[in-house]
Amino acid sequence: MEPLAFDSSDLSLIEKTVSGLYSRLRIRGVGERTRARITRRVMTPSVGFDDLDYSFDISYCGEPQGQIIICDIVSSTIRWTSEGHDETFGPGDLFLVGRPDLPYAGVAYSARLQLTVLNPAICTRTAASLAGGIVGPVRLLDHRPVSRSAALQLHRTIGYLRDSVLAVPEAQRSPLVVGAATELLAASVLMAFPNSSTATGATAGDRHDASPATLRRAIAFIEASPDADIGITHIARAAYVTPRAIQLAFRRHLNTTPTAYLRRVRLDQAHQDLARARPGDGITVTAVSYRWGFSSPSRFAAEYRDAYGALPSDTLSR
Repeated sequence: MEPLAFDSSDLSLIEKTVSGLYSRLRIRGVGERTRARITRRVMTPSVGFDDLDYSFDISYCGEPQGQIIICDIVSSTIRWTSEGHDETFGPGDLFLVGRPDLPYAGVAYSARLQLTVLNPAICTRTAASLAGGIVGPVRLLDHRPVSRSAALQLHRTIGYLRDSVLAVPEAQRSPLVVGAATELLAASVLMAFPNSSTATGATAGDRHDASPATLRRAIAFIEASPDADIGITHIARAAYVTPRAIQLAFRRHLNTTPTAYLRRVRLDQAHQDLARARPGDGITVTAVSYRWGFSSPSRFAAEYRDAYGALPSDTLSR
């Protein structure tokens, strides 16, 4: 997935470009001005955010995409005619352009759209983490969110990523911020759309493995690599147990979660960076927060104050 800035009135070039972005498709344009402007911003090679602006009515029919494409209509409407359905969506509606394994079709009426594009493998990996074990490839089962509130939560998540990660170069350059943002997006998609993943409970083996020894191995791994883009599956692998056993171990012995523990370790690393800073180093609170995976400087400041009784700017100035 690569960034793109496209602007053309050539219908054949528009078809070729859109086919390259999503899947091979056929389009027809209605109207005197067949202009399309498309901008793609990339968060990772597997996650992109597209802005599309069509000055004409465009009908399309495409092959299965192999990727998840979430459509948010900014203006006008789309007539969605896939999977035997004929529905019309307008501003405020959030839906899948097409499920990854099925063909799709519709008509966009001189519409402005925002698309979120991600590799389904990200959702499968996140589902495995949430379930505490291995799950099969996740399939999305419907093009509509499960509820209006679920759609609203996904909409807020996408807006946060567009405005607070993609729009801030320091955040975009932080592997920890980008890794957490990718997992947040995948989890929000799984919550918003009905899918084939199911969370499994802890087994007897998991409960047995949630021992102090497991906890010590997990903590040693976390504290040895706080600057790496790691999650619960990496921690479990390092401790030779399942993700569910890791979750149980942290809850049983420390009354916390592996993610919360990792976040506190990173907060401590940020504290050390600020405390060691010297005049002229060029170190800023914002840069330190992004380096250690805190995508919101204001939230970082609040957590820092709760932990150390002072603002990060106070530590830096001293």
